[in-house]
Amino acid sequence: MIIKELVVGPLMANCFIFGCKETKEAVVIDPGGDADRIMFSLADSELKVKYIINTHGHFDHVAANGKIKDATGADILIHPLDASMLGSISTNAALFGISVENSPPCDQTIEEGDTVSFGKITLKVIHTPGHTPGGISLYTDKIVFVGDTLFAGSIGRTDFPGGDFNTLISSVRTKLFKMDDDVRVLSGHGPETSIGSEKRFNPFVGLF
Repeated sequence: MIIKELVVGPLMANCFIFGCKETKEAVVIDPGGDADRIMFSLADSELKVKYIINTHGHFDHVAANGKIKDATGADILIHPLDASMLGSISTNAALFGISVENSPPCDQTIEEGDTVSFGKITLKVIHTPGHTPGGISLYTDKIVFVGDTLFAGSIGRTDFPGGDFNTLISSVRTKLFKMDDDVRVLSGHGPETSIGSEKRFNPFVGLF
C-alpha cells in the first residue's frame, strides 16, 4: 500500500492519499485545500483516484473536493449526517476569515458498516460522531484514519454546531479503543499516534 500525508490549507489539516501499490487505484481522504499539491503527489506516484472520502464536513477537510473531482472524476463520499454541510462550507470558512468555494454535493453517502474498496484495499467505515454528527473513521489492516475524532494527546473540538463532548468520548472509547493497541492512528491534524498510546496517555479519553 501507498500512504502519503500532505498538510493542507490555512488550518493545516492532514490530507491522506491512500493507494494500492499493485493496481495504482487510490482514495484521497480529506482534501482540505492545496488541490495542485494533491494532484502533483498523485501524479508523482502514478495513482488514479477512485474516491474522495470526507471524514466529516468541515471546510478544512473538504475545500478541495471540487477541484480534485474536476481533475479526476472521482466520486465524493461522506456520511449522510454531514452531507448537507458540503453546500455551506464557504459560510463555515468565513467564520475564520477564510474564503473558499462550496464543495459539490456528494455522489454517495457511507455509513457504519459500509466498505469502500479500491484496488486490493478495502476500508471499513466506522461512525464516530461527536466532532460532527456524521464524523467517520476508516479502518484497514492495522491503520485507522480518524479525521478530527482523536488526536495525539487530544480530541476534536465539540463547541462547533453539531458537536457533542459526551458523544465524542463515547465514540473513542466504545469504537476506536476496541481496536488493538498497535493500530496506527492517522488523524486530521497533527502527528501519527497509536491506539495503545492514546489509551495510556490521552488525558481526555485515556483509560485511567
